[in-house]
Amino acid sequence: MSDRIVRWLDERFPFRTILREGLEEEIPGGPSYAYALGSATLFVFLLQIVTGVWQLFYYIPSVNHAYDSLNYLRTEVPFGWMIHNLHYWGANTMIVLVGLHIARVFLFGAYKSPRELTWIAGVLLLLLTAAMVFTGAPLPWDEPGYWAAEVGTSIAGTVPVVGAVVKRLLRGGDGMGPLALSRMFVLHVAILPAMLLGFLAVHLVAFRRFGSVGPWAESKRLRTGEFWPDQAYKDAVVATGLLILLVALCAFASPPVAGPADPLDTSYIPKPEWNFLFLYETLKFLPGRLEPLGTMGIPLVGILVLLLLPFYDRNPDRNPRKRPVAMAGGVIWVGFVVCLTVIGYTSHPGGVGGTTGPPPSGSPADLSASAREGAKLMTSLGCDGCHSINGKGGTVGPDLSDESSRGHSREWLADQVGNPKSHNPNTIMPPYPTLTRDQLNQIVDYLMSLGGTSPSAPAKPPTSPPATEKPATPPSHVSTNPSIPPSAVHGFGPIPEEQGPPGPAASVVGSSEHGAVLFRLYCVSCHGPDGKGGVPNPGAEGGTIPGLNPIRAKYRDQDPEVFATNIDRVLQHGSIPKGPLPAKSMLVFGKTHSLSQEEIADLEAYILTLNGVDRAEVAHPGIRPKAYFFLVGAVFVLVIGILGGLRVRSRNGKGEGAR
Repeated sequence: MSDRIVRWLDERFPFRTILREGLEEEIPGGPSYAYALGSATLFVFLLQIVTGVWQLFYYIPSVNHAYDSLNYLRTEVPFGWMIHNLHYWGANTMIVLVGLHIARVFLFGAYKSPRELTWIAGVLLLLLTAAMVFTGAPLPWDEPGYWAAEVGTSIAGTVPVVGAVVKRLLRGGDGMGPLALSRMFVLHVAILPAMLLGFLAVHLVAFRRFGSVGPWAESKRLRTGEFWPDQAYKDAVVATGLLILLVALCAFASPPVAGPADPLDTSYIPKPEWNFLFLYETLKFLPGRLEPLGTMGIPLVGILVLLLLPFYDRNPDRNPRKRPVAMAGGVIWVGFVVCLTVIGYTSHPGGVGGTTGPPPSGSPADLSASAREGAKLMTSLGCDGCHSINGKGGTVGPDLSDESSRGHSREWLADQVGNPKSHNPNTIMPPYPTLTRDQLNQIVDYLMSLGGTSPSAPAKPPTSPPATEKPATPPSHVSTNPSIPPSAVHGFGPIPEEQGPPGPAASVVGSSEHGAVLFRLYCVSCHGPDGKGGVPNPGAEGGTIPGLNPIRAKYRDQDPEVFATNIDRVLQHGSIPKGPLPAKSMLVFGKTHSLSQEEIADLEAYILTLNGVDRAEVAHPGIRPKAYFFLVGAVFVLVIGILGGLRVRSRNGKGEGAR
């Protein structure tokens, strides 16, 4: 019956022909695990499609709901954690696999005639994969994704002639907002995948036209093997190993919870995605007028070198030893990318290689000619009326003394001077649209020369945005001296926490890592290092400020959201300690907008971490991640064993047929 159905279908659609074309292939030199990189990349790409489509059932492409919708999928939907984590780790793995696959093809000389089209399609697939990573990063609308898109689109904006147009097309305007998220979403889920599938089809058809190139030694090419079942088995082993590795990463190394995007938070140090770090580091060596060389010149030359490689490398030999020029160029390029990526990953954004060197004194003699002109321009524009530099100037805006260590790119700083509302629509800072590009570069050169305080002076914490959004310096706790009521200082006085309703931050999964940074800025002076407490508070019950590690029992709860809600009431509305006349009371962080709701959510996540509770804990895992890993591993080891048995049976059958 089954044979009749297959025959009926085959008469109407060429199933057997397609299967034969796909499986019957002679491989020069025989099957090899080195040839499995291409199929492994295809496997991970298909995995990305499945997990990406699955996430679309829950994801809401809105700046107000994107972050929460993905956290709902990850924490509340059974097996949602696996889908989200697989997509995250799959994207990173795919970039590595595409790079390794191209390196293997280059090493084997498989780009030479008549396989030029296969190589060109492969290079374009590498670029499209990088574009997929770039457009996917901001979709969660978390801190690293937002800033990766901010930095990336700013870099694109520096490209001569077309840069401004490209930047506006990607963002949908001057700043990052709903239109930028919408455009990244459309690019990521529709346009780029369609292009990837198209070039993938060209790549596969061109590859099957001439087949595998095999080893570069002619003697080894004399022996041949078949794709099915030998190479297919090796491909299946590699794909299974990859899947087990990805599941292990999902179970034991979940993607970090970075907290919702907060453009006003200056304590967050932005960096691009790791696969763009080499370009980011390159720009640090090319300041001022040389920027276009880094944003357009070097990438364009690199892409053209890769695309046109088959046409200018006419050496017919494929043996690496007989291609010294090509191999030396490949090693230099790979070394350049890898070294700068490692440097960028481990460095502080304020300087190349993580070191900014001794901070400049700020005197004109220590500055470049361009920076000196920038200092004069800032004085003529009256910038010192709002901003302080090395202890001189106003306090309305942020202190700029350590501007170079904040991680702002040159493009971000130029935008901030020319059109500050592109970063913060509510800022009181006026725009300076009449400044020329050279003048903007001079101001940016001066700002980038400001490395902080002298080594003998205490380090200053990063300051906050303009006063309409946050105070210029980290707030101190409110005195309860009756002669200076809290309402006179902040407009809102602290209240008993039981009377205040929770704010929006209570339902947001924050970042404990960033919360630790905020805690050091705003809370450590009263609650002590790591929240251990012990800071005196005369007049309060117990005479000290309560510690947060451990926190008082009335706040604790095993449900992370309930625990966060209990803390949130205090952070939003403040609290008055019990006692006859406490010297200090809790600051009203929320109602006074001293901290944004995103920052409060991060602080809550950190306080929960101090008490052994994970704010991002998966509530409904389906199967616990570690148990799921061992189950998947056992299943796929069994699958590989079955495939190995089928391979042996197929080879034995062919041997008997030959006899």
